[in-house]
Amino acid sequence: MPRGIRGRGIRGNERAAGWLFVAPAVMILGLFMLLPILMALFVSFTRWNGQGSPFTGSVPFAGVDNYTRLFTDDGLTRHDFMTSIRNNAYYVFMVVPIQTVLALGLALVVNKRRGFFRTAFYFPSVTSSVAISVVFLFLFANGGAINAILAVFGVRGPQWFSDPRGLVHLIVGDPPAFLVEHSVFGLTWWDWLSGPSVAMCAIITLVVWTTSGTFMVMFLAALQNVPVQLEEAGRIDGATRWQLLRHVILPQLRPTTFLVVTLGLIGTWQVFDQIYVMSQGNPAKTTLTPAFLSYRTAFRDFDYGAGAAISFVLFLIIVLLTLLQRRLTRERD
Repeated sequence: MPRGIRGRGIRGNERAAGWLFVAPAVMILGLFMLLPILMALFVSFTRWNGQGSPFTGSVPFAGVDNYTRLFTDDGLTRHDFMTSIRNNAYYVFMVVPIQTVLALGLALVVNKRRGFFRTAFYFPSVTSSVAISVVFLFLFANGGAINAILAVFGVRGPQWFSDPRGLVHLIVGDPPAFLVEHSVFGLTWWDWLSGPSVAMCAIITLVVWTTSGTFMVMFLAALQNVPVQLEEAGRIDGATRWQLLRHVILPQLRPTTFLVVTLGLIGTWQVFDQIYVMSQGNPAKTTLTPAFLSYRTAFRDFDYGAGAAISFVLFLIIVLLTLLQRRLTRERD
């Protein structure tokens, strides 16, 4: 048989062989991931209370009512959902930039060093988030170690998990009247602008400390792939360390930075375990997040349709923000 015909025959069979090899993985992902997602999407259009099967005719069909209640209907459902969006937005806007900059800084510090520092910075990332949350809960208790240290310097520590006021409220005092009189999506302008609560700031501190090590490893791997010739050329041209970092190293880290920010956005919008362990959404719902609200609505209030609707709205928020970030990064390129 001529070599060309034999080669075409082998290439023709490669596609079928490839599908044969990936078929078990595709079946497992479809059965345990795609099918549950589709089932949850169907539940989001029903008023299932957890009793019986949601796929029988006895479950009332709600249509898009579970979704409209989150955005248009005046009531507790929209108020809680918008409160959770506000809280999570503050959480994202503080955690993602801080953890990204801190991870990059740690990677630059340990890039030329090995052993102890890499292990020390990465260790919080491999520790159970529930265990660390319990430790931080004791540290930030009213009579905990943080307030005890502040008392040594004559500073009266805050009531970390009891004060529902936001940081902006604590700094500027009572809000102007016009910010309280007007509302958007069921919350006053002051509710949107009053800042994260002290309890949310404690959770932010915990998350930044535990996640920076993971992203440090990503930046570290990217730094070690930066060509040495580029750095040497920059030094020969007289570039300072800051100029070398800004014009040589950071452009080489752009794909890694995009990955770190994307993973940070996804992780911060899905925050649940720290909220569940440390605050349960308190004080006064200032640490309530969409993920925890979805859990509480479905498994505590037994409104599985509304809980599933919240989770899919959260999914759309994550997808849209990721696409927006990718577009902005592409425009800078």
